[in-house]
Amino acid sequence: MNNLEYEKHYYPGTRAELIEKLRQSLSASPARFEHCLRVEQTAIQLAKINGCELELASVAGLVHDYAKERSADEFRKVIFQKAMDKNLLNWGNFIWHGEVGAEIIQDELQIDNQQILDAVRHHTVGAVHMTLLDKIIYVADYIEPGRDFPDVDFARNIAWKNLDDAVKFETKRTLQYLMENNRKIYPAAILTYNEWVAEN
Repeated sequence: MNNLEYEKHYYPGTRAELIEKLRQSLSASPARFEHCLRVEQTAIQLAKINGCELELASVAGLVHDYAKERSADEFRKVIFQKAMDKNLLNWGNFIWHGEVGAEIIQDELQIDNQQILDAVRHHTVGAVHMTLLDKIIYVADYIEPGRDFPDVDFARNIAWKNLDDAVKFETKRTLQYLMENNRKIYPAAILTYNEWVAEN
């Protein structure tokens, strides 16, 4: 799978060149870089099972955390420059590296494919309406082989059987974790929960 060649031009270069760009962007954290490689491979496996284009899964998997190490000042600058929702200023890196990171990816990597950019935007808290690629990156980020948390093997078993069930499981467990640790919950995460988990 490491020999996947890019032919659709979602990224204007080769996979090897994209990986080098990613390495440079995450130079302060080799562990984060390796995480992105694992998410890519997991996304490709999920794409094969669920009938998603492999190149889309590869690019989105690689770049999902591309902006993770940017400073708060840089994120705030992008929010103002792009006239994004000012409510974003009340949050932090966990939200910014997806929502604002997609803008950085578009500018720095010349990736204009909206499926890929939306998958980056949605990979932390999901969304009410999620494309196949959204779901693949959301789940791949959660279950990649480097993850080690209670029930991760159970989450993986679900993912290989039914992607929608995996989205439900991840969404529910993530909100449980945030509540148990008295953490703020981003409004979009609650909307994701209401759509995917809560019963009418």
